[in-house]
Amino acid sequence: MDSTDTPFGLQSVCHTLRDANANLERFAWLGDQLAIALWTRDTEEAETVYDQPGHHTLSCYLDGGYRTERQKLPGRYGAPARLCALPGDHESRWWVRGHMHFMHLYFLPEHFTQRAVRELDREPRELTLADRTYFEDARIATLCQSLVNESWQDPDSLLRANETAHQVLSLLLRAQGVRRTDASLKGGLSVATRRRLRDYIESHLTQSLTLGELASVAALSEFHLVRMFRTSFGLPPAAWIAQQRLERARTLLRTTSLPLAQVAERCGYANASHFSHRFRESIGVAPTAYRQAVRAE
Repeated sequence: MDSTDTPFGLQSVCHTLRDANANLERFAWLGDQLAIALWTRDTEEAETVYDQPGHHTLSCYLDGGYRTERQKLPGRYGAPARLCALPGDHESRWWVRGHMHFMHLYFLPEHFTQRAVRELDREPRELTLADRTYFEDARIATLCQSLVNESWQDPDSLLRANETAHQVLSLLLRAQGVRRTDASLKGGLSVATRRRLRDYIESHLTQSLTLGELASVAALSEFHLVRMFRTSFGLPPAAWIAQQRLERARTLLRTTSLPLAQVAERCGYANASHFSHRFRESIGVAPTAYRQAVRAE
């Protein structure tokens, strides 16, 4: 992995682990700025320090770790299927002893928080990832094992891993999302207005939505809507709408056998050709290839 290719501070964690004699078995970018790595480590005893890496990390122990502990939590040790949630601003010191085999899923804060509006009816700026050491969640651990079982080599495998990673993040949001202590909710939309806009967009995705139309729904000027929408949704209106169309398309491709023309229509694209172009631009493959890959899972 070339650190010059990393879009966020991932190299800091990799350097920390390598300096601590951890071996990187496999690494891959999964798309959507999601990254995954498999590590092994064998040591008599060593200290490892993480210092505000800037990105969130989910760690899942696959084997060993029975004598590894976080210094502020003495007496609590790792084990297979145990998980650690490490937010981007966290600092931690660990005593590592014996054999460890573990997976890391790396993701940005916005990956986590932008789901808040759609999945939890919360503003992105309200939530962050909890700092949790050695918690257990059978569903997340099973999905992590599924990620490990993928080869990450070919496009189909990467697509399936990307889908699984997004499932992990959804579960993590619900189970380990906590309110930010430093959150400032000034300047955004009211809860009622945010919900009204979210529901309106969802129910009108098949149509061509305009900024003026959304401003009318929110009873705001177009200028104020753009600024306040981004604050409360985490994205500008056009980008949010495009994301919702893409999410609906992914769901339809994964769960139905609808022809591409019907998928395009239900997601608000002009036609199947326009849909295929936008989908390939965002996901990296054609809709038919995506459907085949995720259904093969």
